[in-house]
Amino acid sequence: MTGKRPTLMDVAEAAGVSRALVSIVMRDAPGASEATRLKVQAAARELGYRPDSRARLLRSSRTRLLGLSFSTAQAFHAEIVDAAYAGAMIRGYDIALSAVANGRPEARAVESLLDLGCEALIMISPALPPEELAGYAARLPVISLLRDDVGDSLDSVSSDDHAGIHLAVEHLVSLGHRRIAHVDGGQAVSSAQRRAAFQAEMTSRGLDARVVAGGPTEEDGLRAGRELQQDLPTAVVAFNDRCALGVWESFRAAGLRVPDDVSVLGYDDSQFARLSYVQLSSISQDAPLLARAAVDRAVDRLEGTTSAAHLVRTPHLVVRETTGRVPG
Repeated sequence: MTGKRPTLMDVAEAAGVSRALVSIVMRDAPGASEATRLKVQAAARELGYRPDSRARLLRSSRTRLLGLSFSTAQAFHAEIVDAAYAGAMIRGYDIALSAVANGRPEARAVESLLDLGCEALIMISPALPPEELAGYAARLPVISLLRDDVGDSLDSVSSDDHAGIHLAVEHLVSLGHRRIAHVDGGQAVSSAQRRAAFQAEMTSRGLDARVVAGGPTEEDGLRAGRELQQDLPTAVVAFNDRCALGVWESFRAAGLRVPDDVSVLGYDDSQFARLSYVQLSSISQDAPLLARAAVDRAVDRLEGTTSAAHLVRTPHLVVRETTGRVPG
């Protein structure tokens, strides 16, 4: 069978049954005895037969594919992807992925998903302007995940950034911190919301709302951490966990101890926060819950719900080893 993809007829001949019976077994449809099923499955395994999903889709009026665009630069997105696969399987759908990467803009990632025949799109932290997103939403259901300022024609599933920052500031204040700085996310999605929430939280408590320019990567955190050392706060709330790790590393390189000299708190509760040698305190957005909610919303739109909706979930605080009481 080398050089040729095994067919249903090949399996039928190897198992000594009809092609129709093989088709029944492969589709897991009623009509074949258990003994026949076992014989056909054994023959298929031996031949290396795999059903041709492309042909099946061509025969069907539906693909049952949900397109998911994500950024390769964001580790948190990978956790959402994992959970989205599980959620789609429960609803009887599959996921097609398309990455936004260096040299591959978001619009290209989306067009690839449309070319595959995806019935709905889930876009993680879309950066396209609302009018472009609305153009896609006019063609099929589009769910914006982690961004809610996308207009009325799209669905959105997001985490409450104001509630998350409130939890972060409240936690640090409860530990005695008053000189708290925020390293923002630059131009990243949700950066403006978290920055505004931090300023509002600090002002409401009569505290100085110091904001340092940052970004979503470790390099951004390193740069911001060096700036913070010129007038060291007692605690830092970073835009996300990657940024927080950069801040943490800049302090460590300068001989500062976290949290003995300065506390560091991240955002996302990503896999980086859970590393054994880091144990970063962080605001959890509950990636699995967000992913499943986005998948459910996409399927609901496809199966009868016609109007767009905006779902907002409340994050929670995860305390680990990088936050402690104010020094002294």
